[in-house]
Amino acid sequence: QVQLVESGGGSMQAGGSLTLSCAASGDSFGGYTMGWFRQAAGKEREFVATITRNGRTTSYADAVKGRFTISRDNAKNTGILHMNSLKPEDTAVYYCAADAFPFRLSRIPRDYEYWGQGTQVTVST
Repeated sequence: QVQLVESGGGSMQAGGSLTLSCAASGDSFGGYTMGWFRQAAGKEREFVATITRNGRTTSYADAVKGRFTISRDNAKNTGILHMNSLKPEDTAVYYCAADAFPFRLSRIPRDYEYWGQGTQVTVST
């Protein structure tokens, strides 16, 4: 099992940047695909980005492509989501998640077995 804790959320004006971190503990972080998801008030949880175990392959939702960057440092058991050019529609609770299934870059929340508690990101105009 792996435990995940997000940090770095906050309030930001549109056009600004934020960096979210996901600290992992427990099992070896490098054994999991890592994903970021978000959930806005009154909406379903949606895919943001995902990265393979070795960090070489990434995938992004169209809504964030070119603005967000996902990365990971397995030696430090940490995942990162850099968010640039933030928009009000990026406002949501952001979650990191871990998937133990090998060779899968899933965009489906139910494919991820482990989740953090979430961190709030609020973008104002």
